Amino acid sequence: MIAVIMAGGKGTRITSMYSDIPKSMIPILGKPILEYQIETLARQGITDIILVVGYLGNVIKDYFKEGVAFGVAISYIEEISPLGTAGALFYLKQKVTSDFLLVNGDLIFDVDIKRLLSFHKLNGGVATIVTHPNSHPYDSGIIESNDNGMVTKWLHKEDERFWYKNRVNSGIHMLSPRIFSLFSELKKIDLDRDILRPMICQHILFAYDTPEYIKDMGTPDRLLNVERDVRNGLVQQKNLLNKQKAIFLDRDGTINKDVGFLRKIDDFELIEGVTQAIKKINQSGFLAIVITNQPVIARGEMSFEELEMVHKKMETLLGREGAFLDDIFFCPHHPDAGFSGERKELKIKCTCRKPAPGLIFRARDKYNIDLSQSYMIGDSKTDEEVAINAGCSPCRIGDPCYKESLSCSSLKDCINIILSKKENL
Repeated sequence: MIAVIMAGGKGTRITSMYSDIPKSMIPILGKPILEYQIETLARQGITDIILVVGYLGNVIKDYFKEGVAFGVAISYIEEISPLGTAGALFYLKQKVTSDFLLVNGDLIFDVDIKRLLSFHKLNGGVATIVTHPNSHPYDSGIIESNDNGMVTKWLHKEDERFWYKNRVNSGIHMLSPRIFSLFSELKKIDLDRDILRPMICQHILFAYDTPEYIKDMGTPDRLLNVERDVRNGLVQQKNLLNKQKAIFLDRDGTINKDVGFLRKIDDFELIEGVTQAIKKINQSGFLAIVITNQPVIARGEMSFEELEMVHKKMETLLGREGAFLDDIFFCPHHPDAGFSGERKELKIKCTCRKPAPGLIFRARDKYNIDLSQSYMIGDSKTDEEVAINAGCSPCRIGDPCYKESLSCSSLKDCINIILSKKENL
């Protein structure tokens, strides 16, 4: 596979710190961003790399040359005049004949490329965008997709938004060579607005969602955060080739105030301190995954669409304060009949309704999670039981019913105890 890296950016928001080098050459612990990218690709067998350079491109060419010292083969496309985020792909029309990876040059990332490629081939789209949750969705492009991963909506930074799922465009793409039919001439082109977004109505654009490590260096603060994560080994750890650890979270009474059966979006309100607690999870290397029973669906008291809006509100409120959830798993079933308006097809005894461990097992299989190194936090006996049944450590907000359970006064308290135990290992 060929990887194309768009390495010609100037980095307007961070030029005060590095005005004499391209953005992709900004050092992280003494090594350029671009070198980390090349090392990540080479580890996964991607050694044929094309660098698109522009602003101060000689700095990049002088450092990497033909790539021999880095175990790869590097060729260059040099923009004489700026061609936007995609115009230079015109030069690849005769060079690339199979699916290829396109990466923004300002990212530190470590993603399982084979898993991404399998998803891309399975769906048969022209383009697959890698999406992920991040700590600043309010100033990022939001990508919405259906259950099959087909993109249904794209909100740019300036587009109006209210409640939304925290899934943003990461700057990594898997592209089919069919995309070159859209490049009829050499000119300045915006990849997102001119090429990808118009594909939505043609149903040929897909989103591959992942909790793996992908961060840009758009601001000095983000640069400092990435340096910390590289130093701590978090970047490679989050690659799904490696076993992951998760902190599973109950929803009602753990994240949001318990109002009984929550049926209206207006009744959803975060518990004080929850955002800070989840933010700590995000920074720790654990995945933050919600596991929740939602029998209001089976009882006919809320639709799937209404539940989705509640979860979008939850993600939006968390995102405003820099916290995010890696995934949400819910059970819509309820075993008891007799409710007015109930949905009979959901009135079943299932394997996903807590305390059955089905939802946690789905998360385990999706994200390669080591349950023996993971935790389940909730405010009920049921949450303790699902943890025990799944083989992870139970944590109870309040007085526990089982001796195995860690007793906490709040989610924030639980996270502090868990992370302090990790540090003392």
